[in-house]
Amino acid sequence: MNLFGDLPLDAKSGDAGKAEDAVQGHPMQGRPLAERMRPRTLDECVGQQHLLGEGMPLRKQIESDRMGSLILWGPPGVGKTTLARLIAASSKADFIPFSAVLNGIKEVKEVMAEAERTRRLGRRTVLFVDEVHRFNKAQQDAFLPYMERGDIVLIGATTENPSFEINAALLSRSRVYRLEALGEEDLVQLLRRAIDDPDRGLGDAAPRMDDHLLLALARQANGDARAALNLIETVSAAMPGEAVAEDDLVRILQQRSLYYDKSGEEHFNLISALHKSVRSSQADAAVYWLTRMMEAGEDRMYLARRLVRMAIEDIGLADPRAMEQAIAAMQTVHFLGIPEGDQALVQLAIYLSYAPKSDAAYQAANTARADVRGKPAYPVPMALRNAPTRAMKEWGYGSGYQHAHQNPDALTEMECLPTELSGNRYYQPTRRGAEARIADRAEEIASWKARRKEDPGGG
Repeated sequence: MNLFGDLPLDAKSGDAGKAEDAVQGHPMQGRPLAERMRPRTLDECVGQQHLLGEGMPLRKQIESDRMGSLILWGPPGVGKTTLARLIAASSKADFIPFSAVLNGIKEVKEVMAEAERTRRLGRRTVLFVDEVHRFNKAQQDAFLPYMERGDIVLIGATTENPSFEINAALLSRSRVYRLEALGEEDLVQLLRRAIDDPDRGLGDAAPRMDDHLLLALARQANGDARAALNLIETVSAAMPGEAVAEDDLVRILQQRSLYYDKSGEEHFNLISALHKSVRSSQADAAVYWLTRMMEAGEDRMYLARRLVRMAIEDIGLADPRAMEQAIAAMQTVHFLGIPEGDQALVQLAIYLSYAPKSDAAYQAANTARADVRGKPAYPVPMALRNAPTRAMKEWGYGSGYQHAHQNPDALTEMECLPTELSGNRYYQPTRRGAEARIADRAEEIASWKARRKEDPGGG
């Protein structure tokens, strides 16, 4: 029995019977297909078997009505809202849906006050907050005392990583459940159900489609149940009750829309995949992730900046031309724009992937930074100080300075680090690419100094 899937937003579970009667008297055909096909029971849910399969902890909690506060985290269209509704439907608690987009702190306080009164009457309140990450930290704090007193059981839904977007105090009082993008087989099952269900589905307008075409729709939906149902609803509107061929599907759908949030976690997941593919010298993977981001509309100059960073951080002096190539690609993108400049980014990603790798210069900077931040600011050795005045010369400024160009090898025995750091090695060149030549030169200099130490008067 669907107790509240069709209720207005301010309805509570205690009024579910009346609302359901009202729904039974009115056909649902005017509503979007995704709303009509919303699962009414846990058994109707597709996917999320790691949470909702038989014997899984979350399912046991729901069926035993022993829910604590929880955060449902996952991409769009994977069932977060549906699951919250099913939890409330199986509960003996009042259910209050809430939107972080539409409601503010004033409404939060009103709802909390009502929940407190309800608890005194011996009833629980399940508060569902959609897009809970859109509340700022102060607004999230407003829930805490009511959660601690047991006035509410909070169910938050978010597409963003809770570690970054949810208040630590709120997280500590909630269990986080991660919902996964639906698999292609799950979406095909959902699409077939929409075709076959005469009441809630497409009915007489259902197009006749083979499973391989439903699989194509599922792939277009990119793990999003709502997107999949919207797609088949589009096909149904274009060819109601007709047999659909592959050419028809291409004509109707035209272009796929990739899920991508330029400021959300998926943005960082994809740029991380690109960076690590380049670092791992896997050019094909780098081209794939780069293309994913470009097709989703990522800012090309952002991509160019990140590739420049990879040239510095992961290749460095193993191939000094890598940075030159990266800057040239960035200027090409700026000059040509989209789509011509995209090829420059692809070319750069391939070059960086195959270039020899070294983070020796990067690690040198990190090690030196640790000394600078963690140790005293040692004085500059007197030999390295300029002495523009007679007084400074008398004080010893510049005393002991050795001018490298006055020596045959352009080398000196002079120590340029502070005495307390003498002998520290920050840069440790590898034997990869051009850095091997730098390593050879470093060994030459070290050998020269060792000889001079043994024989100060020698060459």
